[in-house]
Amino acid sequence: MRVVVVGATGNIGTAVLRRLHAETAVTSVVGIARRLPDDSVAPYAGVEWHSVDVAGETAVKDLAEVFLGADAVIHLAWALQPNHDERALWRVNVSGTAAVLAAVARSGVPHVLTASSIGAYSSAPKSRRVDESWPTGGIHTSHYSRHKAMNERALDSFEHRNPPVIVTRMRPGLVFQHDTATEQTHLFLGRHIPTRWLGVVRPPVLPVPPEFIFQAVHADDLADAFCRAVVRRAGGAFNIAAEPVLTPRLVADVLGAKRVVPMRLRVLRLLLLVTWKLRLQASDPGWVDLAGYCPVMDIHRARTELGWRPRTSSTEALADVVSGASVRARHAGSPPLDP
Repeated sequence: MRVVVVGATGNIGTAVLRRLHAETAVTSVVGIARRLPDDSVAPYAGVEWHSVDVAGETAVKDLAEVFLGADAVIHLAWALQPNHDERALWRVNVSGTAAVLAAVARSGVPHVLTASSIGAYSSAPKSRRVDESWPTGGIHTSHYSRHKAMNERALDSFEHRNPPVIVTRMRPGLVFQHDTATEQTHLFLGRHIPTRWLGVVRPPVLPVPPEFIFQAVHADDLADAFCRAVVRRAGGAFNIAAEPVLTPRLVADVLGAKRVVPMRLRVLRLLLLVTWKLRLQASDPGWVDLAGYCPVMDIHRARTELGWRPRTSSTEALADVVSGASVRARHAGSPPLDP
């Protein structure tokens, strides 16, 4: 099989390349990125590389040329910054996805897989789990969630217009791995907030809203789900998350905090709004709304139809990225992951 990965140098893309290299059914891997990696470094070695900007004016033409002869296209390109400029994010996240889908149709690719998200779902009580039929209307105060929900509608339209093409939507929780910790802290905290203290200091208390109940998965486990879907030609939506569901107490345990102090959601939102407006940190208040209102997912379909089992628990995945942040871990060879 010839598999093309769009956005192949990021957090998820790097893990997907590792998994594809290990899959005997995959004989050729093609990587697409705006900034090309060092192809002498694993897992970027042994990949046919092409530089394409999915937000560029000629993106559909350029992508379609690379897609010719592909058995599957995995679309992972996504921008989280600059989140003070939503038009720039739109060009990559929404227009870029439209360009990928148009190129898939133009070049006759039989299978397209995309990284959707738990963030595409509409809000739900944390007391119940939702399956893939839950509405994907997003959380409207989060630009990330809005864009994911818009792409779900684009995928609906694409499926209607192109019935022969298999469309797969992976909807993971937060995706962690050790070697991308520096990039993730830059994206969510900014470049000026220190993280090395995480390896030395254990906070006595963790102030956090009780609504912060969420799910996570290690990048390698998500990559395994993508690869299984490619090989099995599995279409549809798949919730992807490891156990256990992360609660404030479990997060405190990973950080070494002895006590959790409940914090009002609106107070944290106001704090993030002010500091984001002042550009003191990089997360807009929509991330608070997303963490507070996103649902808890049921992953039964991935287990039964893909035979998927995560090898790393959610707490281990969180500990992995916290450990990486404490040593400012980075992934050599990738421009976005090796700042």
